[in-house]
Amino acid sequence: MLRNREIMILLTAMCIICIASCIAAAAFFSFKTALFTLFTSGLLIVCSLLFTCWRYREIEKLSSYLRQITSGNYSLDVRDNQEGELSILKNDIYKVTLMLSEQKSLLKRDKVLLTDAISDISHQLKTPLTSMLMMADLLNDAKLPVVKRTEFIHSIRLQLERMEWLVSSLLKLSKIDAGTVEFKKDRITVKKLIEKAVEAVMIPMDIKEQMLLIEGEEKASFIGDLNWTCEAIINILKNCVEHTPTGGVISISFSENVLFTEILITDNGEGIPKEDIPYIFNRFYKGKNAGEDSVGIGLAMAHSIFKSQNGDIHVKSKQNKGTQFQLKFYKQIV
Repeated sequence: MLRNREIMILLTAMCIICIASCIAAAAFFSFKTALFTLFTSGLLIVCSLLFTCWRYREIEKLSSYLRQITSGNYSLDVRDNQEGELSILKNDIYKVTLMLSEQKSLLKRDKVLLTDAISDISHQLKTPLTSMLMMADLLNDAKLPVVKRTEFIHSIRLQLERMEWLVSSLLKLSKIDAGTVEFKKDRITVKKLIEKAVEAVMIPMDIKEQMLLIEGEEKASFIGDLNWTCEAIINILKNCVEHTPTGGVISISFSENVLFTEILITDNGEGIPKEDIPYIFNRFYKGKNAGEDSVGIGLAMAHSIFKSQNGDIHVKSKQNKGTQFQLKFYKQIV
């Protein structure tokens, strides 16, 4: 303990003060007063040293605790629920420990998710690649009929377009997750947004002879990024078109109030099984009614885009009765 530089400085200072006090007492009062001053000062020095030693032992315990935290042990509890600065420090350290433990759990979960995502991506890319390799080998046959050759070339093109969409979507999702996307904060008129998004699904809707109904407040608007939000809504509309039968109806309504701007996208299609609803916004999740070409990215991307713009998305669905997507953009509180 005496090798501690801070304690030695404190002890030296207190001894000097004690000796100076005794000399002053002897000079101005009496020898007895000097002895009493010496005894009192000595007692104060001992008490101070004992208190200082106790504090250093507590600090050493905290140091040991911190060393165990750095080694990955987050199970220790250093709190003592007492008053004083040292107790406050212990409680603050414990709070930091809990935060580190949570961060470790999140990182571990993210690592598992990343591993699963890579596995899913590999699977999604492997299937079209295998198919294209087989067709490429068949195209090498000089005796292959022209009709088959044209069919294989068209199929290869479709597979390449699918792969391009998959890679592009994954890159966009990665940018959103990493927080590197700078969403614009423009005033967007909902009517203009819907008109732009609908253009991307008009052809498949015409093919399936589906009816589109749009109604809403002309002045309804919100603050956000037009292009990114449009992409999110296109993904939702594509999902509706895919799961709505020929001759079905898709309706879009929108409104604005003091709290949020709301967009409702409803279809009368096959609906989503109840057990699938909690997971439809998870990346790579494919429900029971998912199509063969579905990879489970569109709705996940829409969810990420809305969440990144102070928005939210909910879904209500009943099998064989249809699905409704409820989109909300909350007002910015100044």
